[in-house]
Amino acid sequence: MKLLTKAIIQKFQKTGTQDIENPIVIAKFFNPVGIGTWFATEFNPITKVFFGRVDLHESEFGFFSLEELESVKLRFGLGIERDIHFEPIPINEV
Repeated sequence: MKLLTKAIIQKFQKTGTQDIENPIVIAKFFNPVGIGTWFATEFNPITKVFFGRVDLHESEFGFFSLEELESVKLRFGLGIERDIHFEPIPINEV
């Protein structure tokens, strides 16, 4: 699965930097066979680094890279996936 499409990159560009208390989540990525959800609120297309909330054993805000998500190899030949039905919503609603 392609984690980013041109349309999603355009949504990130339109939203820009979100230095606000309740930023809009543009994309959601998840581990289909275990824990791990990444809620991306910002994306730098040059460095290919996201900013957002990461829910693993704990929830925290921070940076994570597209390359890092794409490199994860899981059981059954799966990798990290993008929630194709996800619509942008404020972070306090996820």
